[in-house]
Amino acid sequence: MVYETNNQTVDDALERVLAGERLDRTDGLALMAQPVDPLAEAGAAVRDQFGDGTVDACSIVNAKAGNCAEDCGFCAQSVHFDTGIDTYGFLGPEKILEAAKRAERDGAQRFGIVVAEKGVSKANRPEEWAEVLESIRRVRDECDLEVDASLGILTEEEAAILADEGINHYNHNIETSPRYFPEIVDTHSFEDRVKTLEVAKAAGMDLCAGVILGMGETPTDRVDAAIALQDIGISSLPVNVLNPVEGTPLYEQGADITTKEIIKTVAVYKLLHPESRVRLTGGREVNLDPDEQHLPLEAGADGLLTGDYLTTEGQSPGEDIEIIERAGLEPNQDANEFDPEEVKARHGASAESSADADTTASTGAEPSDD
Repeated sequence: MVYETNNQTVDDALERVLAGERLDRTDGLALMAQPVDPLAEAGAAVRDQFGDGTVDACSIVNAKAGNCAEDCGFCAQSVHFDTGIDTYGFLGPEKILEAAKRAERDGAQRFGIVVAEKGVSKANRPEEWAEVLESIRRVRDECDLEVDASLGILTEEEAAILADEGINHYNHNIETSPRYFPEIVDTHSFEDRVKTLEVAKAAGMDLCAGVILGMGETPTDRVDAAIALQDIGISSLPVNVLNPVEGTPLYEQGADITTKEIIKTVAVYKLLHPESRVRLTGGREVNLDPDEQHLPLEAGADGLLTGDYLTTEGQSPGEDIEIIERAGLEPNQDANEFDPEEVKARHGASAESSADADTTASTGAEPSDD
């Protein structure tokens, strides 16, 4: 099938992608300068060729909240900032399993166990490490879900153990470009994040790594982040949009991005990562109007982080299914063959899913997704 958007730059890039060629930084910068409409058409065309017509939903549990020693400027869980969030230690296998079962019932295909800290250390906190492993086993054995994890920096030994336990994707977002990263984080480097991704991949886990848009980065930074992810090799690219939390350094700045820029970036990311799931994650509800949330899906996105995030509320899984359907797509059911109509019908009474606020279950990407 031949796709034409009537924009020569976009059409040339699209033709190359559909022929199996990988675009580079020069291509990405040229595409980012194009109008949003032809880019959205091209992103959808790439998804149509390389995808399966579904949108994959993931869910997370905030397994340990707050008191993180890192100083990521967007994060409500950093001990460096007074954000007023509830803090708690590791929830334990039983509560994590409860969260996973809610996610399964609500149509998630993936479930991520997230701990917001520099790293869950086997050597320094062996009891917590053992609880993490037991939680993974319980979810793996008792739910029809792919089990993912976001546990911070890993050693080679830890990565090998997680891979042996059946972790499907390891999540560790790079947040932004190598150039802009030091403006956001002081306590660790961009290279530290890349190293952990490389360690996880070498152990046999697939990678989920993405960005936060709207932190003051330039369009060039957005392209450079996507190129860095090309070099790493990922299969899921979460696209967060800053949801400024009071008390964090980025709160006063606010999210510095427009709806058109969000859609454009999603489309360019799909062209640069045609075989990866480009996943809409934290901040989309506060940065996109309700009648706009389907537009990034129409521009090539094929994944969602559904429900609540780590420290902020999302929207219900039923609402997300409606957004998927509005974009002319279907929810993925490869791991969990749920009934979308039942999920939508359950919405009005979905207080049950959010009642256990302490176990922050529902969905997401990583500690970046506040």
